[in-house]
Amino acid sequence: QVQLVESGGGLVQPGGSLRLSCAASGFTFSDYAMSWYRQAPGKERELVATIRGDGAVTKYADSVKGRFTISRDNAKNTVYLQMNSLEPEATAAYYCSARSMILPTSHWGQGIQVTVSS
Repeated sequence: QVQLVESGGGLVQPGGSLRLSCAASGFTFSDYAMSWYRQAPGKERELVATIRGDGAVTKYADSVKGRFTISRDNAKNTVYLQMNSLEPEATAAYYCSARSMILPTSHWGQGIQVTVSS
């Protein structure tokens, strides 16, 4: 059974940091590119960051470049999103996603709330 379980969200003040984690199970983790998406109320879901299966390539939305870092630990089947210098505009539900690099298959986590507010 495929599972993606996000953790690490919560309330943080502007300028603060959070690290999201996504623990994966039920598939060959290293065969999947992993991504973080976010969706703010009333807005479409947007891609935040992506990392290739071997961790060698990463891509970021322009809005988070230089402040967010995506990483993965294939030994722990976990992907992370380190978020620094958070702004209120980062308030959203954050979703972990896995996309197979071999098959037309993708999986999604349930999402976790991040709120940036004073």
